[in-house]
Amino acid sequence: MNDLVRQHTALSDSDLEWLHLLVSEWQLLSDLSFADLVLWVPTLDGTRYVSVAQMRPNTGPTSYQDDMVGHLVPRGRRPMLDSALDEGRIVREGDPEWREEVPVRVESIPVRREGRVLGVIARNTNLLTVRTPSRLELTYLQSASDLAQMIAAGTFPFPAQQVDMDASPRAGDGLIRLDADGVVQYASPNALSAYHRLGLAADLVGHHLGRTTAELAPARGPVDEALVKLASGWAPREFEVEGDDGVIQLRAIPLKPKGTHSGSLVLLRDVTELRRRERELITKDATIREIHHRVKNNLQTVAALLRLQSRRMDSAQGREALDEAVRRVGSIAIVHETLSQNLDERVQFDEIADRVLAMVAEISPGKVSTRRTGRFGILDAEVATPLSMVLTEILQNALEHAFDEGEQGAVEVGAVRGGSRTEPRLLVTVQDNGRGLPEGFDPHSAGNLGLQIVRTLVEGELGGTFDMVRATEGGTRVLLDVPVRPEKS
Repeated sequence: MNDLVRQHTALSDSDLEWLHLLVSEWQLLSDLSFADLVLWVPTLDGTRYVSVAQMRPNTGPTSYQDDMVGHLVPRGRRPMLDSALDEGRIVREGDPEWREEVPVRVESIPVRREGRVLGVIARNTNLLTVRTPSRLELTYLQSASDLAQMIAAGTFPFPAQQVDMDASPRAGDGLIRLDADGVVQYASPNALSAYHRLGLAADLVGHHLGRTTAELAPARGPVDEALVKLASGWAPREFEVEGDDGVIQLRAIPLKPKGTHSGSLVLLRDVTELRRRERELITKDATIREIHHRVKNNLQTVAALLRLQSRRMDSAQGREALDEAVRRVGSIAIVHETLSQNLDERVQFDEIADRVLAMVAEISPGKVSTRRTGRFGILDAEVATPLSMVLTEILQNALEHAFDEGEQGAVEVGAVRGGSRTEPRLLVTVQDNGRGLPEGFDPHSAGNLGLQIVRTLVEGELGGTFDMVRATEGGTRVLLDVPVRPEKS
């Protein structure tokens, strides 16, 4: 719609915003009218109309099999469009049109904003299945007529209220028509069922909806007074009411077809099961986070016990082995600590990598500097946990074996998200400027425990590749290539 309006019309950005607000609401008008809606806007030179939006009803057959958006019609070909635009009134004159052997009643509704007519809505009703209307259909049509008059007067949609149509109740979910005093004139079967679930034992018709709703809700005091006003339909609002056995979502639409409040339309939906599932998910998320928190605490306890044991060891080799175990356990604890703060099983790994760097750097404080370049991004927990251990082992190996005791040096960790959109990968390099690999060294068959852990995790758990090579500028470069899931945009 933006492109069509800016290309063909002289409407301003604020006018375009009004049309967007109208289009976000007009599914309701289409459903209540049992009719297709097409929004026509006059072109810049005033000689034609361009259709910028279209809506089909959920409550009846369509009048248009084809998409009308983008069509251009010369002025004069559809006289009712001209009359509605020029005179600023709803035009219903004329006989039905025949389209592919289907009779269609056509009406034109001017779209007004701040006293100016921006365009015209063509309301097209398929008459092929017309039958004697029921009470529900008559209520729908009367409500549609009121909304059409408000659109023509520029009082609908409501500028201060942006509605999420995906989450908002629709006409078919449940509809209540109120008079000017808030008394129910009509309640659809779905609406009545929703109120029965709240605990209503009688019919709604003839009762004041605000007071009835407040009596069914368990809250008391000032909340009651606000609920009475909301459910009486005096202002355009969305709200929820929770009773002992159910939850209903309501949307109030004041009706002012002739400038004065004549009643209200209340759309409602039973969201009891939806809210129950949401509560279950919240409970599940809280439970998962608590589990990660407890695992982190237990791992930290294990690390503390290993550290205590290390201090009591007489053997330097034994102390070194226990200290390595402490760092391995610590790297896993960092991942679980991060997971305990998230709502899903994905983590921002850059933070984890930085903490692993800081933890391992304690091996040689002040001698070898460490830093990270690039970004790991967001990773799944099943990738983050083994990757943190791999990073710990590689950094530990570099800091212990790449430099002589007391020697100054640097270790850099680089990360790049690569691959394709369908097969994304994470490329990780760990490079030091130390003495480099000994002659004949093969990282794929080396027997030390750290490299065995790296090979097992990278190739077995992560499904990636691992290599160690001499860096051209001196030192050692470790290369990791791991498949990952795409980040959410």
